[in-house]
Amino acid sequence: MIPLFTFEAGEKAQLLSLLEQTRLSPYKNYADFSEEIRQLHPLVPSRFVKVCKDISNERARHQQKIHVIRNCPMDSAIPELDPDDPVRDKYLKKTRFISEGFLELFAQLTGTPLLSYETRNQGDFFTDVIAIKKYSGQLTGFSDSELVFHNDRTAHKVRADYITLLGMRCPDDDLIYTGYIDGADIVKNLEPKHIAWLREPHFYTIFDVFSRDMNKQLSTSEKHAILSNVHSIRFLDTMTCVAEEAPIEARDAFIAFKSAMTRSQCKRHRILTGDLLTFANQDGLHNREKIDILNPDNAASRWLLKTYAFKDTSTAKSFESYWADNRAGCVID
Repeated sequence: MIPLFTFEAGEKAQLLSLLEQTRLSPYKNYADFSEEIRQLHPLVPSRFVKVCKDISNERARHQQKIHVIRNCPMDSAIPELDPDDPVRDKYLKKTRFISEGFLELFAQLTGTPLLSYETRNQGDFFTDVIAIKKYSGQLTGFSDSELVFHNDRTAHKVRADYITLLGMRCPDDDLIYTGYIDGADIVKNLEPKHIAWLREPHFYTIFDVFSRDMNKQLSTSEKHAILSNVHSIRFLDTMTCVAEEAPIEARDAFIAFKSAMTRSQCKRHRILTGDLLTFANQDGLHNREKIDILNPDNAASRWLLKTYAFKDTSTAKSFESYWADNRAGCVID
């Protein structure tokens, strides 16, 4: 994809100098960290403020649901992380939080409050998409494998409206792409009778292996629809299934959905170091494709910093009953 916006050298340096002033850790006190970033708003380069508004407007009008920003400010030192436990290693080695500050600023300027999960990495609002050795080859974003088309946290009751990824370490010699299919395109390729059945709760989703490891009580979701709203999707390929007691029409609709997905346009982007890729999580499906890997060890060190976000403040407040220990935005699985 062609970036919507690329930071000029002066803009990047200006924003970097602002973010370098932050000293709080988002992993120890997210609320105060967030407020510290909010105080920077009057000093943020005007072109970046405008592009954040443009992204918000395009999302609201359903014009564009995936955007790329290039040459973003980020940490100058990116530590090598232990593949056995990269999150714990990050807590030890990462002492500056410029990348986290930039992602927080982007969320604030687009009006999309961040969310986290109580049982995932101590409720951190910034998640590392990096290969963990024990999950090698398995169906989870924390593996070194490809990923089928899905929404993040498909089986969970509270799911992000938007996902944002910042390329922390993206090897130059490996072609790894994130693909995105717009839910509107999938619906266009479905017949009305299939759409009607896909809006009924005849389906369920098996929790991914990482979620099950973080919370042993998780197994399968409640029965749910695959389509909701105008073109929102709830689907994890190979893990979303038709309920055993579902009518034959629901099974036919499920097959039609997978065919429609295949016929829909797929936008692809290769995330480079310093790229920000942001897209709608529930209004589309995304995947990970490994086109050409010249150095598997380098590919395994690929590190993206990820945030989950609600559509707006009112949507976030609608999930207050899920807050864990009164931590706004941190939800109970």
